[in-house]
Amino acid sequence: MEARTLKSNESDSTVANMPAVSIVVPTYNRAERLGETLRSVFNQTCQDFELIVVDDGSTDDTQKVVNSFPRVQYISKQENHGVSRARNEGLALAKGRYICFLDSDDLWDEKKLQIQVQWMGDNPNCQVCYTDEIWIRKGVRVNQMNKHRKYSGDIFRHCLPLCIVSPSSAMLRAELFDEIGNFDESLPACEDYDLWLRIAEKYPFHFIEEPLIIKQGGHADQLSRKYWGMDRFRVAALQKLLDRNSLKGERLQLTRATLLEKCSVLIQGFVKRGKKEDELHYRALVEKYSF
Repeated sequence: MEARTLKSNESDSTVANMPAVSIVVPTYNRAERLGETLRSVFNQTCQDFELIVVDDGSTDDTQKVVNSFPRVQYISKQENHGVSRARNEGLALAKGRYICFLDSDDLWDEKKLQIQVQWMGDNPNCQVCYTDEIWIRKGVRVNQMNKHRKYSGDIFRHCLPLCIVSPSSAMLRAELFDEIGNFDESLPACEDYDLWLRIAEKYPFHFIEEPLIIKQGGHADQLSRKYWGMDRFRVAALQKLLDRNSLKGERLQLTRATLLEKCSVLIQGFVKRGKKEDELHYRALVEKYSF
């Protein structure tokens, strides 16, 4: 599913009517949190946006919550297909110059869009910028660990161990998806890790050091709690990178080393759990990608 981007034959009037930002909010059974999330959008000092909420098969009061807000494009799916499909559904409808994602349990500072739109406008060669974060776990503010430190410029090596870019903090140029592709719908989790690596392979990121989003965690429906061994999905993303044969030099060596390290950890876990087939699968990957 391709994101809609500006075509060369579109009229000036069509371009003038395009919003600056398309905001895609995927959600699934989070009616109790969604209202606060959407309010943080409508409280933005920059109001030049369109808001697309993709309801990925919710069975709660999600539609009622969405209907309490104005000018929302509400897309309701009958079945739950996962966050990647939901984001891609939103991307297919997006008309803005820039794309932002907002997870339905996160919140934005009121100046988030204003600051990022200004940066992207002043720096036309920048493809993606992202911001610092405030973390709330079970209602309590917590400090980020050093491994979550953010960087500007070439962040490829920093993206290999784990995802350092929150989807809710990023702003991307819409046409970037035509080149890089959308979220990988085969990944039930770590789909953002996969996307950032594909982008970071080609483009630098700009980090805005101001904390402009609030990430709320610790609740039971987070994907990190749903799936054991999240590195399984990161390994799949690393395999894709390696199998394209586009990495060279240090990047190739670092990507291989990261894959091997993650496979080693997974193998230990599968051995403890007596999952022989999974153990053998990752041992085969170690053999395939060893130096």
